[in-house]
Amino acid sequence: MKLLGISGTILGAKTAILVDAVLKKVKEKYPEIEIDLLDLRDFQMEFCDGRNPDLYNEDTKKMIKAVSEADFYLIGFPIFNGSFPAPLKNVFDIVHPAAFRHKVMGFVANGGTYQHYLVVENQMKPIAGYLRSFVAPSYVYANGEHFNAENEIIDEDVLSRIDALAEELVVMQKGLSNNS
Repeated sequence: MKLLGISGTILGAKTAILVDAVLKKVKEKYPEIEIDLLDLRDFQMEFCDGRNPDLYNEDTKKMIKAVSEADFYLIGFPIFNGSFPAPLKNVFDIVHPAAFRHKVMGFVANGGTYQHYLVVENQMKPIAGYLRSFVAPSYVYANGEHFNAENEIIDEDVLSRIDALAEELVVMQKGLSNNS
């Protein structure tokens, strides 16, 4: 089983830190799970324009391949102006929807205030539903107060939610795998 963590932004570090924390927790609890981090900061991804996927640049094709080959997902994103960033939306646009169908999807998000956590509920979960993904009930939302000056997660509640999400992702995926 391969869990792909997607850090869905090309700016900042906190999103990748959150995604990586969940991936590490999964690996700690379930060493047999293959994990990978797809950090959009590392790709020169082209925007979706409807062309054949084979005609995109190499970075875009690598991203499509990585997403398409994963068995389940952890998707992280920062919240800017009450929404998630365009590079992540582009991932959902450019990867064929069938790649996400009947796969587990979990979410981590970070923002500047406590109020923006509802972006997961009001924007990401409906997208996952449209894609026919199974959504982990828990998610992690963190803001700047949950990190120290070195961008380490220091909030015990956030660390506890990371642990719970890691567990839910694997339990759900294993349950689906056993029933197919």
